[in-house]
Amino acid sequence: MERRMVFREREEFLSALRDLAHEGISPDRIRVETPFHVHEVDEIFPAKPPKVKFFALSGAAGGTIAGFAFTILTSLSWPLIVGGKPIISVPPFLIIAFALTILFGALSTFFGFLFLSRLPSVFGFVPEEESGNAFVIIVDPGEGR
Repeated sequence: MERRMVFREREEFLSALRDLAHEGISPDRIRVETPFHVHEVDEIFPAKPPKVKFFALSGAAGGTIAGFAFTILTSLSWPLIVGGKPIISVPPFLIIAFALTILFGALSTFFGFLFLSRLPSVFGFVPEEESGNAFVIIVDPGEGR
């Protein structure tokens, strides 16, 4: 069963959070809900680096590959032989590849954000008494510290 601690004062909340940190409880087991951003929480438990960048990188790389693949396969399927120009010419294909890089990168970042945030979620509502001006610390049970 998870342990919930509800505080009305910011200083009591920070004191309890520091006590949990000194007890050696892993930051992965602690969830904090505050009515506004409290910078001291970031100092007590530093945040992990965001993972959204991997979605952006993979989407952009996929967009670049897709842009070149679409244009090259189109040129090979319907060649326009004009004045000795090569069928596969990279400079005009760069425009399509760049556009698809931006498009795929942006879309994969957006959907990656939704996935990592577990949105949309119909089960994760905060109880009404805790969503007002209270500071809440939720400690999940776990083995060890």
